Amino acid sequence: MKNIFYLLLFFSCAQPTSEVDQPQHKKTIVTNANITILGIAQDAGYPQANCKKDCCKAVWKKEVARKMVSCISLIDPKNNKAWIFDATPDFKDQLYLLQESYPGIELAGIFLTHAHIGHYTGLMNLGREAMGADQVPVYAMPTMKNFLENNGPWSQLVNLKNIVIHPLKSDSTILIGNNFKITPMQVPHRDEYSETVGYKIESDKKSSLFIPDIDKWQKWDRDILKEIEQVDYAFLDGSFYKNGEIPGRDMSLIPHPFIEESIKVFDPLSISDKSKVQFIHFNHTNPVLNNQSDAYQAVIEKGFQIAEEGKSFSFD
Repeated sequence: MKNIFYLLLFFSCAQPTSEVDQPQHKKTIVTNANITILGIAQDAGYPQANCKKDCCKAVWKKEVARKMVSCISLIDPKNNKAWIFDATPDFKDQLYLLQESYPGIELAGIFLTHAHIGHYTGLMNLGREAMGADQVPVYAMPTMKNFLENNGPWSQLVNLKNIVIHPLKSDSTILIGNNFKITPMQVPHRDEYSETVGYKIESDKKSSLFIPDIDKWQKWDRDILKEIEQVDYAFLDGSFYKNGEIPGRDMSLIPHPFIEESIKVFDPLSISDKSKVQFIHFNHTNPVLNNQSDAYQAVIEKGFQIAEEGKSFSFD
């Protein structure tokens, strides 16, 4: 595993940054298929709107770099194609970073997980007011497809053929590119406007899970331990570190598996299987966003990983 997006170093929390004094880095040429993390924050990003608390204060002051919204990409440099999983509010920045690292790369498709703001609203960048895209494939589950086709402004993208929606079915595998398999897996979540899915992504040699949102692992009709054991990488919901993280709010109304809970659930895994887990989709209150925090160190000491923007994982 190695970091292919050197441009993303200016998003690192390791050192203070400024908008006027950014280091210059050479791009790395990668020829093998890979999965690259394009964002790690929860839907509303980091910092979050109207947050004046300590968790976001340093980011507003540009003492700590912002983090983009949770998103991964499957990249096939040999055939110059890339697929993005979730269209986030940071879509334009994430697409730019792809294009800078892979000049001439084709956005071959977008896979949507569900209809919460951090996971589909980036589609607006494909419309007539922005890119004016031509028939970009968008893969969506039935209710998500219906939501896009029958609600503006998303329906305009369909009517103008900025996007073409390809229907998905849970547990039904589709083939993309030359040798990639994508399988949506429905998961329990707050489904106000659409169902929610995670994805299993497979090449001839490697496989990965991407489940940025789920209520609780125990509510799923699958055994998450077996799912982790069967793949090479697992990018999993790490929205909150522990209960009580948001003072004054009933966190049962925003259910997610707290990282502390997930660590207990995943404890029976072998050391090598634990190392596959990359927690992702962090709320702005989550202390693991600070790699110097006790919470971050506790996760690492238990054998798990915290997702980092720009890190790539070989898929060959």
